[in-house]
Amino acid sequence: MANKTNNKYKVNEYVVYPSHGVGKITDILEQEIAGMKLELYVIYFEEDKMTLRVPTNKVESTGMRAISDTNLIDEAFTILKSNAKVKKTMWSRRAQEYETKISSGKIYELAEVVRDLNKGDDLMVDQSYSERQLFEKAYERILSEFKIILNVSLEDT
Repeated sequence: MANKTNNKYKVNEYVVYPSHGVGKITDILEQEIAGMKLELYVIYFEEDKMTLRVPTNKVESTGMRAISDTNLIDEAFTILKSNAKVKKTMWSRRAQEYETKISSGKIYELAEVVRDLNKGDDLMVDQSYSERQLFEKAYERILSEFKIILNVSLEDT
């Protein structure tokens, strides 16, 4: 394990990686790649059963961030409780916008997607396959962050 102290994150800390959601840093190691020594965060994503290695010097450019604080959680809950704001544009354009919001990794944008695509249990059957897929993706991402922040285990949900 690398003994550098300038790392933004620590082992066992949870982080959000925009394209994969919440993961746990399991190690910080140094590895030689193409003749260059790189310091890497090793992040495990429980939902996907996947491990990702992110160079410590690329954290900002990848959009990786710490778990949201309580202020952002409150903002996300406010968004979730508000009325859906569905634009009258073609579905393909809206789907692209939803995908961009999901990939942003920002909890308030995930909340907007969940709010806008949540039709309630009775109406979910009327959604198209792609609507359901986007809803479930956003829902799982926001739920995984809420679980970490609110310290809720998977068995409690």
